[in-house]
Amino acid sequence: MAKQGDGGRRPPGMTDVARAAGVSAQTVSRVLSGHPNVREETRAKVMAAVTRLGYRRNNAARMLSSGRSRTIGVVTLQTTFYSRAAVTSGIERAAQAAGYAVSTATTASLDTFAIETALSRLTDQGVEGIILSVPLIHGSTRLEELTRATPTITIDGSRTDATEVVAVDQALAARLATRHLLDLGHGTVWHLAGPAEWLEAASRRDGWRTTLEAAGRPVPPPLEGDWSPASGYRNGLVLGRIPEVTAVFVASDEMAFGVVRALRELGRRVPEDVSVVGVDDIELAEYCSPPLTTVAQPFAQMGELAVAHLLRHLTAPETVPEPASVEPRLIVRASTATAAAGAPAAPTLP
Repeated sequence: MAKQGDGGRRPPGMTDVARAAGVSAQTVSRVLSGHPNVREETRAKVMAAVTRLGYRRNNAARMLSSGRSRTIGVVTLQTTFYSRAAVTSGIERAAQAAGYAVSTATTASLDTFAIETALSRLTDQGVEGIILSVPLIHGSTRLEELTRATPTITIDGSRTDATEVVAVDQALAARLATRHLLDLGHGTVWHLAGPAEWLEAASRRDGWRTTLEAAGRPVPPPLEGDWSPASGYRNGLVLGRIPEVTAVFVASDEMAFGVVRALRELGRRVPEDVSVVGVDDIELAEYCSPPLTTVAQPFAQMGELAVAHLLRHLTAPETVPEPASVEPRLIVRASTATAAAGAPAAPTLP
């Protein structure tokens, strides 16, 4: 990187990004402006170079002259869960690279009125577009009005008539986990699901059930947690007392940690007695004891894709891009193993 005359290192510029990505500076500009006529492969290369170099676009003068806020609003759930923070980090990184600020409105619940209030707060700030990062199942007339008035992209499978969608294929995540356990010889797979009001929990539960049905395996009654390790622990104490349980698909890594601890306390070894698979691949998953087999979700990529879709919509509102679905990936570690010979199938819960 070139140095300034005073001996300090200058911040990376658009030409540096272009050189690193192997494209022209004009292409970099088009990507950062959300132009629709850019190949996805090229867009990904440019954004990777932006992230690697730490490029930040300075648009203060342009903001003053245009009267535009150059601000993206984000509605997210008020929580300490890793997935929320990782998605928001991806949004902020991509937005800053494109010269946009991010204003975040958190909601403490999935209540429709709470989400309406968060959206209203952002529109009152004059944001140019909104990323709705909450698992919205039930809409309302007011939500439709708000998302129709301000360009909106949703993550986590939320739906309103006026929004575009960026989502991970959650049913595929469940199929990957369930199929992995069946391929290891387990007669069936038990499931600890997430909260029923979350779309991603419902999709994972459906993917688990249909995979078992397609394989002709018994479908045990699913248990339900609240994403927390504590709920995983409570449900693990139930699962651990059922001798027939040899494989469990848990809807999040954090709940899986609780399940593993409960099984260990009950004398059920992981993976010798019970194999456990989580979802998310959070940073701690690799350091669980044993290291957790899980289905990785590219949270940062989801945030970056949401920003790219939103900027394209702002630049060319007449375009109607297809919903973007990001594929999850199975990460096999030490918490799963071949089933013991003669392991029985699933009874009903006691």
